[in-house]
Amino acid sequence: MTASGRQKRICPNIQKGHPINNFGVLRNSFYLSGMEIDMTTPALLFPAVSLLLLAFTNRFLALAALIRELHARYKEAPSRIILDQITNLRKRIHLIRDMQALGVASLFLCVVCMFLLFAGHMAAGKILFGISLLLLMSSLVLSIIEIRISVKALEIHLSDIEHKA
Repeated sequence: MTASGRQKRICPNIQKGHPINNFGVLRNSFYLSGMEIDMTTPALLFPAVSLLLLAFTNRFLALAALIRELHARYKEAPSRIILDQITNLRKRIHLIRDMQALGVASLFLCVVCMFLLFAGHMAAGKILFGISLLLLMSSLVLSIIEIRISVKALEIHLSDIEHKA
């Protein structure tokens, strides 16, 4: 086999006039990855995003109930510890709000992406699908941050009990 034949077999994109060179770099035309997507690809995110939003909502409701309880306890007997806990919970509530907003935006862009793919606008659909994935990843990163804050608060709470014993 000749060197050029082997090269064509290994890297079929290396051909005269092809817009992509052997490193996948754009040359002289607009090209989005060779990935083919259809309407079912963004639809795969619907169950995942829906479950995440449900989990985020459950977290929000649990924290809201805890804030109400701590608020009532603070009104009965003001304490710096309760005030610090409420401050920590306020941070977590804001993070959960942002997690939900990013999740909803991701779901919305998935729907718009599906419409664009239906209308035949593949490049725009791929871009919106990518943005939707980035929003979902951002929501998950905020979720990790919120979990870390929660664990830190529990450790402080448990250390307080351990010091009293």
